[in-house]
Amino acid sequence: MGQESGPGKVRKRLCIVISSIRTADAFLLGHISAMSRVYDVTLVANSHDKEHLRRQGLDVAVMYAPVLRSVSPFKDLACLCILIGLLRRGRFDVVHSVTPKAGLLASVSGAIARIPVRIHTFTGQVWVTRSGLTKFVLKTMDKLLARTATHVLVDSPSQRDFLVGAGVVSAKKSRVLANGSICGVDTFRFRPNPEARRRIRQQEAIPDDAVVFLFVGRIKVDKGVMDFAQAFVRLGTDYGKVWLLIVGPDEEGLRPHIQRICSSVADRLRLVGCVTAPQEYMAAADVLCLPSYREGFGSVIIEAAAVGIPAVASNIYGITDAIESGVTGLLHAAGDVADLQSKLKQMMDDQEFRTMMGTNARLRAHRDFSKELVTSALLDFYGSVVGVSPQGDVCRDSLT
Repeated sequence: MGQESGPGKVRKRLCIVISSIRTADAFLLGHISAMSRVYDVTLVANSHDKEHLRRQGLDVAVMYAPVLRSVSPFKDLACLCILIGLLRRGRFDVVHSVTPKAGLLASVSGAIARIPVRIHTFTGQVWVTRSGLTKFVLKTMDKLLARTATHVLVDSPSQRDFLVGAGVVSAKKSRVLANGSICGVDTFRFRPNPEARRRIRQQEAIPDDAVVFLFVGRIKVDKGVMDFAQAFVRLGTDYGKVWLLIVGPDEEGLRPHIQRICSSVADRLRLVGCVTAPQEYMAAADVLCLPSYREGFGSVIIEAAAVGIPAVASNIYGITDAIESGVTGLLHAAGDVADLQSKLKQMMDDQEFRTMMGTNARLRAHRDFSKELVTSALLDFYGSVVGVSPQGDVCRDSLT
């Protein structure tokens, strides 16, 4: 049963389902904090750490379900049964999922358990870069997900247009919060930081006058990191002040391949791995690069924008919402190394141009993509579909 929030009032019960607890840490903490003031929130993830959110100051329990990211029919069926039982026992009013596998399992189990409001947030499509039977199966799973959900959120307008055009979601059932992004950007955490710029450059032995191109994210072929390495080599062979900084987990064992490609300019390549403060590496860079083949939105672009650096990124759906072409960054044809190199050279050659676009990017990040704006839009959306409208004071407190 729901918990009382005042005389004669019962709070609606909300279950958020994700695969990895890291998804909550990276994208959902602000939302969970705000919603927990209005709803009785439970997080379900593939984690046995029940106190994970409480240690971060949130009075929200974490419940375990074996939601795997990879496809495993027997394990997925077992997880589906676990989720059905969990949702029935919890008597939840809402189940809200993020990431594809969690979305499919949560929406189907929610429908079977007769949860009245079933919401899924699309943040990108794995099947876009696949082919044949694999693409068909993954796309069909997304279609089933969308049909068993009662409401679909999409984290960028262009991604929503793509999904509607592909017949995955209906225009009537889907919507984008504010201007896009799953959680917006924390403009206090992500901001210009001259001290961090000096410290990181000293730490990585990068000269003060170097032009640093930065990649932040999971190191995967789909993210275009191999294209980035090739473009850097072509550029770095002719220009000695160009440096490449790659930050993030190597999920596909690409580090040796990147090092081999960049062997002729190895002294100007830095592969950092996972970090807890990516905003400091953004402050140390001059241009962010995201040459991805698929993205739902490209949150890293607006994070870098809030730090005050422009971006060069693929001209694909999702990213085109994060970059205003020619104003806050430059777009290149996905998979076109020569075009990527050309756009990087344009950034490298003109410092005034880089500075102007960095300023524009920071202003746009604050205006259109602040975390307060996106969380407020999410609370309004919940008020419209759950039937609970947060009072003004509660909403304002939730966003501080």
